[in-house]
Amino acid sequence: MSTAILELRKSTKKYAGVPAIEDVDFTLIKGEIHAIVGENGAGKSTLTKIMAGVVALTSGEMLIEGKPVNPRTPNEARELGVAMVFQENSLVPSMTVAQNLFLGQEKYFNRLRGIYIAAQQFLQSLNFDVAPTATVSLLGAAKKQMVEIARAVLHNAKVIIFDEPTASLTPEEKKYFFDLVIELKKRGVSIIFISHALEEALFIADRITVLRDGKHVVTDDAAKFDRARVVQAMVGRDLSQTLYGQRKTTVRPAGKRVLSVQNLRMASMVKNNSLSVFAGQITGVFGLVGAGRTETFKVVAGVIKRDFFHGGEVLLHDKPVRYLVPAPAIRDGIAYITEERKLEGFFETMSISRNIYMGLLAKLRGKRKLVSNREASSVGEKWIKALNIRAISGDAKAVELSGGNQQKVVIAKSLVQEPDLLIFDEPTRGVDVGAITEIHRLINDLADSGKAVVVISSYLPEVMALSDRLLVCRQGKVVEEFSALEATEEKIMYAAIH
Repeated sequence: MSTAILELRKSTKKYAGVPAIEDVDFTLIKGEIHAIVGENGAGKSTLTKIMAGVVALTSGEMLIEGKPVNPRTPNEARELGVAMVFQENSLVPSMTVAQNLFLGQEKYFNRLRGIYIAAQQFLQSLNFDVAPTATVSLLGAAKKQMVEIARAVLHNAKVIIFDEPTASLTPEEKKYFFDLVIELKKRGVSIIFISHALEEALFIADRITVLRDGKHVVTDDAAKFDRARVVQAMVGRDLSQTLYGQRKTTVRPAGKRVLSVQNLRMASMVKNNSLSVFAGQITGVFGLVGAGRTETFKVVAGVIKRDFFHGGEVLLHDKPVRYLVPAPAIRDGIAYITEERKLEGFFETMSISRNIYMGLLAKLRGKRKLVSNREASSVGEKWIKALNIRAISGDAKAVELSGGNQQKVVIAKSLVQEPDLLIFDEPTRGVDVGAITEIHRLINDLADSGKAVVVISSYLPEVMALSDRLLVCRQGKVVEEFSALEATEEKIMYAAIH
């Protein structure tokens, strides 16, 4: 075996006496790309946060190049040569791209022009199309991720940990990212790669480690894995027949028309869009980046406003509605489950039960004068059990949960409102295969119970597996509609592109 650059031996981390990881051994070889996969709650983030100095081991030891170390902060880890690119960006929003890149590396006297020139040259060397003078708060998610990656590379780290690095990147940006990772490997940098996109792990990794329930299951060469073996190791059972299901042979019939959108316009993103959503059906919405899918349904839910003049019409149960904020839409029975759960989906420092209870209070606004702690606990426990949210208790903070369990909290916060129309925007983004199966089952159960369900997804197998009818968006409007019985990936992609 080649020389190990980083090792964890018998590593255990406990929170309130409950182990997040237990007796895990892990070895990273110099110059390798090592993927860590597992369900949400398997311990992937905990393991890598220990390496990055974010959390400390309860027991066990960490070694870098054979020497025992114990980083207590990310700065200490960086000094040891370990940098982490987090799933949620850690940039300073009010600073420029260049200032964020050199933050912590400034000289005593700095010329801003010199920093911008150096940043420009560095970003160009990585093929990253990001302006060094741009303020970070004005960047999209993909470009923020690029800045995070560039900062880790700039610090000359020996080990770089990427946590879900491609979740917000376009296919073209993903190609640049993978090219960069391969180039870093050639330079002798060791890469740890966490991703729920198993195809990416199988494609880019030299070795793969699988964790389950906080314990090490298997480590092997990537060439010895296929998707089925990875999934089985992750969940302890074969999900190949249930993850995205077989091709549909029946579809649910359309019930009463719940939503009608006619000639909707919103700036340059939504252009004369028209569609309908029916009770007792799952309406899938597919489109490429910039197709206006999310913006259309954010207008419906009152998250953003349509054009004031000639903005079109939205009818809910055949009655015209125009929501300026989400609250009245919630009271009228519309639930929008956001794709940005970290930013828009829950309150990080609130407990699970309180988060779910806040969803109920949003529905009852104006009718409820007093907040009941007992009711909050009761409502929370009911939905924690119903959605199988894995947590120590209902009092655990939402920020302490894994991504899949956080997504379930966001869904529970909407389901407690008993909506008639549910809009799921990228419901399984950043969610592990086990949780995907549970969320898909929940979405199907809602449609079976007579709810009108919309699923917006950029992943074709998902939208095809769930949908009874499928709408394809391009350049701000629906351009094609398919029944699930006639839809094929080729037809859908042709409609989305041409």
